[in-house]
Amino acid sequence: MRDNTPQPVYLKDYTPPEYLIDHADLNFDLHERNTVVRSQLIIKRNPQSEAKSASLTLSGENLELICIRLDGEILDAGAFTLQPEAMIIHAVPQDRVFVVDIENRINPTANTALEGLYLSGSMLCTQCEAEGFRKITWFLDRPDVMTRFKTTLSADRKQYPVLLSNGNKLSAGELDNGRHWVSWEDPFAKPCYLFALVAGQLECVADEFVTINGRRISLHIFVEQHNTDKCQHAMQSLKNAMRWDEQVYGREYDLDLYMIVAVDHFNMGAMENKGLNIFNTKFVLARPDTATDSDYEHIAGVIAHEYFHNWTGNRVTCRDWFQLSLKEGFTVFRDQEFSGDQTSRAVKRIEDVNALRTRQFAEDAGPLAHPVRPDAYIEINNFYTLTVYEKGAEVVRMLHTLLGAEGFRKGCDLYFARHDGQAVTCEDFINAMETANGLEFNQFRLWYSQAGTPVLTVDQHYDAATRQLQVQIRQSCPPTPNQPVKQALHIPVRIGLLQADGSPAPIQLNGKASHEEVVLNVTQAEETFVFENLSQPPVISILRGFSAPVIVNFQRTVDELAFLLRHDSDGFNRWEAGQQLAVQIIFGLIDDLQNDRPLKPSTVMTEAYRGILAEQNDDLSYQAMLLTLPEESYLAGQMQVIDVDAIHQAREHLRKTLAQALAAEFRQAYKANNLDESGSFDAKAVGRRRLKNTCLTYLIKLETQEIYQLSEQQFYAAGNMTDQIAALSVIVNSQHPAKARSLDSFYHQWRREALVIDKWFALQAASSMPNTIATVQSLLLHPAFDLKTPNRVRALIGAFSQSNAVHFHARTGEGYRFLADQVLALNALNPQIASRMVTGLAQWRRYDAGRQILMKQQLQRIIDTAHLSRDVYEIASKSLA
Repeated sequence: MRDNTPQPVYLKDYTPPEYLIDHADLNFDLHERNTVVRSQLIIKRNPQSEAKSASLTLSGENLELICIRLDGEILDAGAFTLQPEAMIIHAVPQDRVFVVDIENRINPTANTALEGLYLSGSMLCTQCEAEGFRKITWFLDRPDVMTRFKTTLSADRKQYPVLLSNGNKLSAGELDNGRHWVSWEDPFAKPCYLFALVAGQLECVADEFVTINGRRISLHIFVEQHNTDKCQHAMQSLKNAMRWDEQVYGREYDLDLYMIVAVDHFNMGAMENKGLNIFNTKFVLARPDTATDSDYEHIAGVIAHEYFHNWTGNRVTCRDWFQLSLKEGFTVFRDQEFSGDQTSRAVKRIEDVNALRTRQFAEDAGPLAHPVRPDAYIEINNFYTLTVYEKGAEVVRMLHTLLGAEGFRKGCDLYFARHDGQAVTCEDFINAMETANGLEFNQFRLWYSQAGTPVLTVDQHYDAATRQLQVQIRQSCPPTPNQPVKQALHIPVRIGLLQADGSPAPIQLNGKASHEEVVLNVTQAEETFVFENLSQPPVISILRGFSAPVIVNFQRTVDELAFLLRHDSDGFNRWEAGQQLAVQIIFGLIDDLQNDRPLKPSTVMTEAYRGILAEQNDDLSYQAMLLTLPEESYLAGQMQVIDVDAIHQAREHLRKTLAQALAAEFRQAYKANNLDESGSFDAKAVGRRRLKNTCLTYLIKLETQEIYQLSEQQFYAAGNMTDQIAALSVIVNSQHPAKARSLDSFYHQWRREALVIDKWFALQAASSMPNTIATVQSLLLHPAFDLKTPNRVRALIGAFSQSNAVHFHARTGEGYRFLADQVLALNALNPQIASRMVTGLAQWRRYDAGRQILMKQQLQRIIDTAHLSRDVYEIASKSLA
């Protein structure tokens, strides 16, 4: 049992900092186990603070104090107090600037939490967001304290030849005993969470970017020597992002140097430290034979995301951590739009919405639901969530929809002009949009403060006599923790109408004519919109482009959905029609299973897929998406009581019957797109691989010798990771006789490539075949598994608990016990990663009574553990509440 219950921090309690740190001069004497940090802080009282205390409180954790001075005078023990998480200097000058010098010692090797300064392999690096800087030295560790940093690093030249920090390099030199030093200075004030340093044996891949105003920016990507051949795509993605931000937002880079460092041990995807981005290797390194097409796309997106933060996060940052979505939601929207412009806009939108609906909607529907701008937290690391990021991006997207591209750009320009160099709030962002466009968004602000996923219930009535179509929309939102009553939101609903031949119907609403679609402003609990001058009842295409993060309840017949799948001109809604058609069929099969009725094939689905396979589509990636069934996690979200076994059986039955009915068409499409284009990443080549491998996932359901040979041939002949891993995946998820041999071959081929071996672990952990739990348990003992490496933990434990519902939710409860065991092991090593694993148990109320008991038992077991971290306690306790 825990001795002390962690207490929450509340948004309502925010007050400005009592003091400001204008300048920090940092000196690091770097050693693996004994790094000495010397900081000189230029401090003054904050005129915006109403506090009257004469003391100064600095945050700090796990630090060994060597010495402290105030204005050059050493402070004796009575002049300050050390607490586990703070230092309090009892009396500091109130009417002038003063100087605090601190010398302290830290042990990077012992820092397995990977926050602050830590050792990743042979490299020293930092992660300071959200509150990691306090694990380096004592400081005002909050985002609204903006400081200019100068940093000097000294280290053994042989062990750490490369020494990096934020900003521009000032000078360097040699020291005694084989050591050297480098000084860096960042001319821009920033919060300490954006501080970074890296020291190690690294190679630099260099390039250059010329800005819109002719400035030459040096671009450096630092990696270990054996990875220098995997940086080309990341570098090109960076240059693409820099150009895009100039063209779309008018934002030019502001330093002379932009650096990226790739590290193996990293809790997040990447970090936007000013001028020195630190990345998980997963989002930098790519070569055709080691990275999939999906990896290439994710790298481009994450590279862009961190670059875009230079303005939406660095130049303008958040006042407090409750405003996290101000920088993250806005920047996710920006990287989504960038990726859509670089690849297939329809496919990118589908992928983003799919992730939102399968994962964020589940977060909204469970005990961990919270607003985009949370009201309270115990551990801020737990709020780097899908709600803050992905739903936050959808809120920004709705503003873009309501204002249009031109109005949104005007609002952004004003936001940057008003707040450059400031730490601000979500309210400031909305205010800029209002002022720039002469509008008010009072009701829209509720999207930031109200949790939960709104539900739109849609009814229609066509009157042939008046030639009018009435569309009634009712909005509601289920209760969420601490928010039992919901208010009506401002929801933009993009809508189109289709005539019987599939062509767009003319839209006339409130006497105003539109073209092919219109955006409805839904602001009331119940509203009716009347469309006029319609000679026949149209088919409604609603929520085009997924114009708002809502659930739509609209009764559709199978024939209507099949019609929209054939004719809807909106790329997202056409795909959505296919998804909802499959949902209806799968839930019919689930009902048959639960009532012991025989399962039958679906003629409607077969004919719909036959038509898609026969298309001559320019966007082959989109065509492949149209042939993809809803994920089991999405189907689970549609059930009041989740039946994981029935969902799996019904979906697999539909896949198999489609494979049987369309075997010739799938073979033909596979053959037509099976080209050797391993070095090509243009849209056509990527699309061909995607369509070919989608066909293979159906063909393997035939479980014939012919398909076994086909998949094995692709596995061994593949010249790119996309095709090789796709082949291995179907082998692993079938009765293929060469399964063990293929897995062993893959491991030995790629055993020196950590990111590829992550895929090897994840494939086995997510397998739907029997004995997967035993396989996963045995993989914990594999020499390549390391609980201290977040990527490896996510690949094995994360993949099993979050991507393998049928085995994780085994009725025996062994999946739950396995996860709890690993959470408790991780709790002592890396609380941040441990807490993210706990979420696999959070939705226990959605399952049958037997599974509920088993999941609650493991949550309670976690809660009752001594020395439980705040991170894990918050997630486990809220899950049980």
